[in-house]
Amino acid sequence: MTKADIVKRVREKVRFKNRRKSQQIFLFPEMDCIFLSKSRATDIVNSVFEKIKETLAKGEDVRISRFGKFQTKFRWGRKGRNPRTGETIILPSSRTVKFRTSPKLREKINAFDKDK
Repeated sequence: MTKADIVKRVREKVRFKNRRKSQQIFLFPEMDCIFLSKSRATDIVNSVFEKIKETLAKGEDVRISRFGKFQTKFRWGRKGRNPRTGETIILPSSRTVKFRTSPKLREKINAFDKDK
């Protein structure tokens, strides 16, 4: 799934109530809402990802209910070996992002696999 797919799904799912009441509402109740524009949906998705990136850059965890938890982990520097040349090198310390799924998501994924 790409960011464009996420934007498309946000556009399909998010609707706002129309402030102006029209006579057509009684015939077509689905017309009583306003859809998001593509640029507005893109801005929303980008701002959510930016907030997640900023929070992880600070070293804090990001927990999304019923989805999972993004954690930053520190990795100490260590010795490594170039497999092509066999040369020993020192790998520097770094921080990485780990993701742990929530139990609800794990159950849903496993239930989906059993149905096939």
